[in-house]
Amino acid sequence: MANILIVEDEKNMQDIIAEYMQKGGHTCFTADDGVDALMSLKNNPADLMILDVMMPHLDGFAVCKLAREMSNMPIIILTAKCGEDDKLKGYEYGADDYMTKPFSPRILLAKVTALLRRTSSAPSDSIQAGKITLLPASHKVCLDGQEISLTHTEYELLYFFMVNPGQIFTRDQLLNRIWGYDFEGTTRTVDVHIKNLRQKLGDGGKYIVTLIRSGYKFEVTV
Repeated sequence: MANILIVEDEKNMQDIIAEYMQKGGHTCFTADDGVDALMSLKNNPADLMILDVMMPHLDGFAVCKLAREMSNMPIIILTAKCGEDDKLKGYEYGADDYMTKPFSPRILLAKVTALLRRTSSAPSDSIQAGKITLLPASHKVCLDGQEISLTHTEYELLYFFMVNPGQIFTRDQLLNRIWGYDFEGTTRTVDVHIKNLRQKLGDGGKYIVTLIRSGYKFEVTV
């Protein structure tokens, strides 16, 4: 069971989402706009956030960006904005998944379950690669001994690379492994997340190697 923050200004939609999340055994908190959402996060830390984009006072993109400074919880953007640029903007600001309206509440619950499962089902041993130390049990990542903050998807990407060193993965393979077969996006999503991950890893970002026309691999270089 998880604490889920639902940020949606349409009351009917808010009720539908909450009903399905509660059927899945989760506790729901709701916010009617972006400002309320950030206040709720301060007072009631959430395990996952479902976030609409078109809202009064503060839109979902801004909320996503600010929420990332407060938490590394999974964030699912739920919106009628279905353009590729809108989706990429959401991922750049730290979203983990994206669903467009109209949507299936059952699929949304399945996405929530999958994200929460990946968050909680990690082995306890640490993984070391060059300057990077990954602690799966706590989902922490340290660079030169200093903890760095990653989004859920950035962490999943790094973990996948570190447990499969030297293997080449195409963008489609990474989409299937990290986002799932029903993901609503393109291979550019992978590039955006890897760009953000490299920036956060600093000098350790060079371990993620781009192979032209092939994809990516993780390789520790001296």
